[in-house]
Amino acid sequence: MTAYVLVGGTWLGGWCWQEVARRLRDNGHDAYPLTLTGLGERVHLASPEVDLETHITDVMNVVEFEDLHDIVLVGHSYAGLVVTPGAADRIPERISKLVYLDSAPLPDGAALIETFPPEARQRIERQVEELGDGWRFPMPPPEELANMGSLEGLDDDHLRLLGSRAVAQPFGTYTQPLRLENPAREELPKLGILCSSSLDQVREMIASDNPLFRGLAGPEWRFVELPTGHWPMFSRPDDLAELLLDLPSDAPGR
Repeated sequence: MTAYVLVGGTWLGGWCWQEVARRLRDNGHDAYPLTLTGLGERVHLASPEVDLETHITDVMNVVEFEDLHDIVLVGHSYAGLVVTPGAADRIPERISKLVYLDSAPLPDGAALIETFPPEARQRIERQVEELGDGWRFPMPPPEELANMGSLEGLDDDHLRLLGSRAVAQPFGTYTQPLRLENPAREELPKLGILCSSSLDQVREMIASDNPLFRGLAGPEWRFVELPTGHWPMFSRPDDLAELLLDLPSDAPGR
């Protein structure tokens, strides 16, 4: 039996994993869909003080208080920063595999907002200032949401669900730099599930020697493609669960 800890991206709570978690549990495994502070049913805890460190602590506390070991730790989109290498830097001994779902690691000292092109960064900061009281990043309407990630595979029902349950992201999670100290995290087996990028595109990113993509080049990495948009837990939940149930070998290769 495997324990899967599932962490959704920006604006999402544990609710986004309902179909995936059900499939994992039906196959005899434990699934822990996390809701980070200030999101989902924990929206009442949102405040300007919530930052990346808060969310890393959320993950660590679930692992600690549920007494979880040998876990598969899954981070989607923004949550890739929270769980890998954030939480993995603190508790690598509890983790058997890290899974980046349409996500990638960032180097020490980087903040998520810095990874956006200047025009996109300015647009986000303007939305935070004008619509989020200077500290919340609200989910944009579908026509703007497509600028944040591919909507391929999402139908009108999916978009209505997102619109009704997504809540504004505490913006400190985007602006606080990541701090890493434990090199043991580098040795953990890592799987990248590629949804809105292809394997060829990822290889090009690695070859570019851009410091943002250097973390993808190590022998501990494997990659699999799940062609869809940026939100596969809605567009292809059964296929995503199947990938998690049949994780590839830890042997080096792509």
